[in-house]
Amino acid sequence: MSDPIVIVGSGAAGLTLACELGLAGVPTVVLERRSELLERSGGMLLNAHIADFLRKRGLEERFRTPDTPTWGRSHFGLVYRDIDGELAETDYDLIVPQWRSEQLLRERAVELGVEVRLGQEVIDIEQDTDGVTLTVVSPEGSGTLRASYVIGCDGPRSLVAEAAGFEFESLAPAYYGVIADVVVDDEAQALFRAGSYPSGQFGVLPVNPADPTEVRLMTVEFYREPPSEGEPLTVDEIRSTIERVTGQAPDLREVRWMTRYGSPTRLARSYRMGRVFLAGDAAHPHPPSSGHGMNTAVHDAVNLGWKLAGTVHGWAPSGLLDSYHGERHPVGRRACRRALAQLPLQAPLDRAVPLREVFAELLEFDVVNKFLSQYVTRVRYPLSTDGSTDHELLGAVLPDTALVTSAGAVATPELFRSGRGVVLDLSGGRGVPDLSAWADRLDVVVADPCKELGADVMLVRPDGHVAWLGTDGVRHDELLAAVRTWFG
Repeated sequence: MSDPIVIVGSGAAGLTLACELGLAGVPTVVLERRSELLERSGGMLLNAHIADFLRKRGLEERFRTPDTPTWGRSHFGLVYRDIDGELAETDYDLIVPQWRSEQLLRERAVELGVEVRLGQEVIDIEQDTDGVTLTVVSPEGSGTLRASYVIGCDGPRSLVAEAAGFEFESLAPAYYGVIADVVVDDEAQALFRAGSYPSGQFGVLPVNPADPTEVRLMTVEFYREPPSEGEPLTVDEIRSTIERVTGQAPDLREVRWMTRYGSPTRLARSYRMGRVFLAGDAAHPHPPSSGHGMNTAVHDAVNLGWKLAGTVHGWAPSGLLDSYHGERHPVGRRACRRALAQLPLQAPLDRAVPLREVFAELLEFDVVNKFLSQYVTRVRYPLSTDGSTDHELLGAVLPDTALVTSAGAVATPELFRSGRGVVLDLSGGRGVPDLSAWADRLDVVVADPCKELGADVMLVRPDGHVAWLGTDGVRHDELLAAVRTWFG
């Protein structure tokens, strides 16, 4: 039996990747430093483009029930706007706490045969031509674990990145923030003054519908280094941080949960070094920005998962693994750029206020709203093969469209539940070449011609991106060449 793939970190990126590898039948182990997983988290939103991926894998109903609320507002540098009209259909946010999303992904990964180990801290890695050796410390002691590949999904201060020698481009100094869920009475709540201050920002919002006395307090101080990761967070630190920002030290009677966040904004120069990869915040840490960090992390994992699986199963064509960096690194840069572009709208405050006023006027235009909302989430990879056209769908995500097949109507996201690629034959009976040699990695779906898609045949990757299409006939030779390019 070959060594498993080891994922370090069980956040959104690590668990999504674990689900993708488990679905593909790849032996996978997830190592998580935390020994207990609390039902609290800083992140609260799950955006539409993550929901689209979950629907492709048949998981959306686990995350989105009829009672799941949506968040109807968004902001760019604290210039808020309502999400309505067309954007409400394509770029909504679900209010799903990140801890709950991770819990559901972890349950799915275990269902698929992935082993999730808690209380396992990786302190070193060494790779050679045949694999990677990890040194791991647990409550039972220290030991080593052999892996075929290692993926660092262990956050902004990634040990995997450090141990493997990844180099980073530094884009901005550190920021520092705290989050605390506290119990305060109405009189104390009335004293809180959320908003922007010269030295940072302070936020207050309800967090527990069952207990109106519980609120979440949040601060951020730009260009301030957070304490070292090993230094315990205390109530005194929460109080003093709030006082530095607002000028007042609150009386915190009961703190139910607290966490610290912040790091420099940086971008890994490469997402791969031999048999070690980075994904999510380990590759591109940046300030929180309307849920775009989680969206980028999840789609890093979706992009990498099927490529790793193809490599392990022996069918991946040359260069497939390297395409992970080529496709996702520009998206990581855009995520960092979008986050950093908001800083002048937030600090220093005396200069930010007039800039916010101008942006508030700009955001009255629907085209500006759409551009800023989709700056990171609408991804079109520069995919091309010989003979392919410059069709608007080439490299983009296959739209959610109703198709008519011999078995009845089917929505396009439902075609990807197996985690395999799809050839869509929309040619009206002209047929595609024999693809039985790729049956273990590629499904062929015959459907009636679809004017909305504007193609006779489409090759779609497991991540939902259109890799090739033909608009003037099936063109067997070109389709076969595209299949070999992506599926060996």
